[in-house]
Amino acid sequence: MYNARMSERDQGARYHRLQLWLALAGFALGAAYLLAVLASGAAATLAESVAARTSPWWARVALVAAVLAAGQTLLAFPLRWVRGFWLPRRFGLLHQPLGSWLADRAKATGLGAALGLGGLLVVYGLMRATPWWWLIGAGVFFVVGIALAALFPVVVVPLFYRLTRLADPALERRLLRLAEQAGVAVIGVWVVDQSRKSRTANAAVAGLGRTRRIILFDTLATGFREDEIEAVLAHELAHHVHGDLRRGLAVQGALSLATFWLAAVLLEAGVRWWSLAGPADPAGLPWLALVLMLLGAIQLPLSNGFSRWIERQADDSALRLTRNPTAFIDAMERLGRLNLAERRPHRLEEFLLYSHPALDRRIARARGEAA
Repeated sequence: MYNARMSERDQGARYHRLQLWLALAGFALGAAYLLAVLASGAAATLAESVAARTSPWWARVALVAAVLAAGQTLLAFPLRWVRGFWLPRRFGLLHQPLGSWLADRAKATGLGAALGLGGLLVVYGLMRATPWWWLIGAGVFFVVGIALAALFPVVVVPLFYRLTRLADPALERRLLRLAEQAGVAVIGVWVVDQSRKSRTANAAVAGLGRTRRIILFDTLATGFREDEIEAVLAHELAHHVHGDLRRGLAVQGALSLATFWLAAVLLEAGVRWWSLAGPADPAGLPWLALVLMLLGAIQLPLSNGFSRWIERQADDSALRLTRNPTAFIDAMERLGRLNLAERRPHRLEEFLLYSHPALDRRIARARGEAA
């Protein structure tokens, strides 16, 4: 633990404050790197060198992207190590060995690179084919988002965790009965071995249709009372009752459409600013990445505001479903301690950065239901 004498609330506030500063530093470093390779002419030189060695447009885009991404990954690695490994271990959240952590990061990087490269080739292929690339691209990304939501529990989760069926038949029956009561069809209850890496606890209802299942962290399944587990799961079930995945995809689709349109406008401006051959010039890749970074930061408060709204609705539904506000409050308190939550961040910080309402506000809302 970082400081045994520091109060739990102070530890959470300090931890999240340090994480925020590190995140801002990482954002600034990434933006500075992209600007540097543009302004110095390094991106143009790289694109010319690649063009001299390969002719297919997709190979040129892939090679330029790979070199630029490798440079950014190496530059950002120290900050990512501090944020993802050193700081969580310092505060007692993480006990995963460094080798295992690096292996997870390598898998995440590989998966992100594959998805990112695929998306990039789609975007650049559409740029070469039509000025309406931004509209078609937004549609393609929307469809891919649906596919990833369905595949997440059966393809992505097993890359990082061992999944086993819940070994407690009584608890499984209780949770499946709760899902049936909520009107959510699931194929079973699985447990992931989170305790091998961290003390944190959580639950999810992941997947679509025949892949939808309940997933519990083993830290939750073995460390919480059954009524507390029920309260946490009821919140997750509420998202499916309300169609929050569908609503979330619709909101993200609308934001993606606006982002792609603005990116198209700024790419056209970048053609003049950076002396590019056109929007599909691989030398403009850093400009596209920078534009998407900035637009993502601008839209973050909007998506977070929507997320907090549906999270409040899910809390309210969970309380109605279980009729046990005490179990909900106890579960939130224990999750806050295990996950080192920042219980009451500044309102502006919550507005800009938080996808869930602050913990103290969630607990106060539940106490109001109990009164």
